[in-house]
Amino acid sequence: MEKSLSMKKLFPFLIIACALAFAFYSFTEDTDIPKVKSSDNDSVVISKIFQQAYAGSGAYDALRGLCEKAPKRLSGSAGAQVAVEYMEQLMRDNNFDRVWLQPCMVPHWERGAPETGEISVTVKGKSATIPDFKIRHRVNVCALGGSEATPGNGLTAEVIEVTSFDELEKLGRKNIEGKIVFYNHPFDDRKTSTFHAYGEAVQYRWQGPPSAEKYGAVGCLVRSCTSSLDTFPHTGTMRNDSLRAKIPAAAISTVDAEFLHKQISKGEGTILFTLKMSCKWFADVKSYNVIGEITGSEHPEQVIVVGGHLDAWDLSEGAHDDGAGVTGSFEAVRLFKVLGIRPKHTIRCVSFMNEENGGRGGKAYADSAALKKEKHIAAIESDAGGFTPRGFGLDMSPDQKKKVQSWTSLFYPYGVYDFTRGGGGADIGPLKESGTPLLGLEPDCSRYFDFHHTEDDTFDNVNRRELQAGAASMAAMIYLIDKYGL
Repeated sequence: MEKSLSMKKLFPFLIIACALAFAFYSFTEDTDIPKVKSSDNDSVVISKIFQQAYAGSGAYDALRGLCEKAPKRLSGSAGAQVAVEYMEQLMRDNNFDRVWLQPCMVPHWERGAPETGEISVTVKGKSATIPDFKIRHRVNVCALGGSEATPGNGLTAEVIEVTSFDELEKLGRKNIEGKIVFYNHPFDDRKTSTFHAYGEAVQYRWQGPPSAEKYGAVGCLVRSCTSSLDTFPHTGTMRNDSLRAKIPAAAISTVDAEFLHKQISKGEGTILFTLKMSCKWFADVKSYNVIGEITGSEHPEQVIVVGGHLDAWDLSEGAHDDGAGVTGSFEAVRLFKVLGIRPKHTIRCVSFMNEENGGRGGKAYADSAALKKEKHIAAIESDAGGFTPRGFGLDMSPDQKKKVQSWTSLFYPYGVYDFTRGGGGADIGPLKESGTPLLGLEPDCSRYFDFHHTEDDTFDNVNRRELQAGAASMAAMIYLIDKYGL
């Protein structure tokens, strides 16, 4: 009886709560955000862009679909083709004025069966009554992109540790030949930007294997490029041109790198490492950049391009790298349609293929633009994760930088304030040759390398509001460039 009475008392409040929930849901619908009017000033337009982005979930929903339908979408893979089809349909479903696929030939490398690694330490007995014994430790490893496979039964060799190329050179062939070189170069956490720390560490992933091979090494291990101390190995491409290494090369997690370093430092016995990988190269494959645009009302022949890279490493879903950039760029263009903003110039969204291990999509796009004599008045790239936006990197003339920086006060209310760094992006980089001003969205980078190139780069590690804010920031920048030019 008392329970029934309590429910009767609560019923009116439940009705009110449901009504409020319905009202909030209705508010998030695209049609309920006020359309942009020609009389709106810049701050009002940008306010509407951010309101729409915050209330909606266009980028977030698109990212969820991409991660579910096309994880492990490395160039040349079946997952990459599914991703192309997904983004093409997404742009068509959202009524972009034009949508098409731009072909490009891409490399095709496959990881094969899961890699395995083991450290074994033979410790000498301290007396006749204490015999030698062996310590075995399983290691989390992953092949570096483009690596050769080990022999079928694996590769076992003594490990030698270096922290720099100078140390490698000093050791020389007599100390390295027949061994596995272990590059143990940690992130420098004293640096404010994790990208600066990454820039120092990643050279050992890129150039480390061929440098070790030059001195007769039979294999290469690289400490994962992250400041996080965890058990996730971070993959990534190594040098993949004519000078790429022909020896097996793998990344090990930072936890295992610390363990290996301690065992070597003890000097108590021979340190062997057993590595087993079955990766393989195949012939190049035809793939595509996915392109969608809103045609300019006054200067359709002049283009503002925004994009990210559609391919992602094969360990996980590639949510931050770079699903966030692809879907955030899509949302930046979609916001124009939702809010009724008709740009003067053509606004083009590009999902680039093959940034991770070749950059051929970006080159194909720039080559096509040059062949068609297209004029790009600006290019924006998002390839630093779906975290809270802090600003834009600028790669352009001093006068153009001053113009962009004059808009800082319009972005400041949304926590976007840093327009002082250089920037751009790997995919839009080839457009620089034609004089195109480049901009790179710069989110807070504190956590990016916790997920970068790992199996932990999943959709559940992306925050809806942060991702939507990045899309709004790019949309606002496109709006200002479209209105005032550079």
